[in-house]
Amino acid sequence: MATYAIGDIQGCFDALEFLLEKIAFDPHKDTLWFAGDLVNRGDKSLETLHFIKNLGEHAISILGNHDLTLLALSEGCENIKHHTLDNILNAPDRTELIDWLRTQPLLHHDKALGYTMVHAGLPPQWDLKLAQQCAHEVEQVLSGDNYREFLAHMFGNEPRKWKNSLQGWDRLRFITNSFTRMRYCKPSGKLNFTDKGIIGSQKEGYIPWYEVPNRKSQDLKIIFGHWSTLFGHTSQPDVFALDTGCLWGGSLTAMRLDSAEPEFVAVECETPGEYRG
Repeated sequence: MATYAIGDIQGCFDALEFLLEKIAFDPHKDTLWFAGDLVNRGDKSLETLHFIKNLGEHAISILGNHDLTLLALSEGCENIKHHTLDNILNAPDRTELIDWLRTQPLLHHDKALGYTMVHAGLPPQWDLKLAQQCAHEVEQVLSGDNYREFLAHMFGNEPRKWKNSLQGWDRLRFITNSFTRMRYCKPSGKLNFTDKGIIGSQKEGYIPWYEVPNRKSQDLKIIFGHWSTLFGHTSQPDVFALDTGCLWGGSLTAMRLDSAEPEFVAVECETPGEYRG
């Protein structure tokens, strides 16, 4: 019985199959954690969703920004012009897939294994308890009857800084942006949604979220995706970046969680449909 966390797939299903073969994944015994962004940009998003959904209790998947994009498109959002999600939107089981996706969490914490998984990051003011509370607030709305109204208010960059007093759509939008979009922030916690590149390319005064001094989550072992230009490396020994840029010709990476020390396995990715070990 093994447990692996896997970085952003983004519809690159062939690479996922190759990676699972390489780690000898047994769908009856092993468990996979997926760090979000299951879909979009790659050419096999539908196959990816079908596979992960059908794993049932042997898969734990959190929501990434591209997964939320799919949910918004499914409700007729017209502001998203470029995507590769028509195969899901036109699928016979579209409703079943969308309903499954919108019930997936924004955060997963496993006390026994000692890891916490998010897609993008955690604001420096959030400890585990507050992060779980905030995740639950959005998860309740997404899985409830009013999820369409939430999706209509989800997009936007404001507010950029956490306050306990935030309410309504502003509060839910900040929570969603933190879990699914953040990379750089100021030590005060003010988010930067513009800079996406390598460390050192960001605006002055901003640092990677995991480098903020005395952040409240520094006692956690955190797994995240979303940031391919980190190339799988962070400056913190207990913060693990798993988006290694498969879609961009990098690799798709799995991290074994139940071993004494983290073990990493990767398959190189060239272009969708062309992979080598």
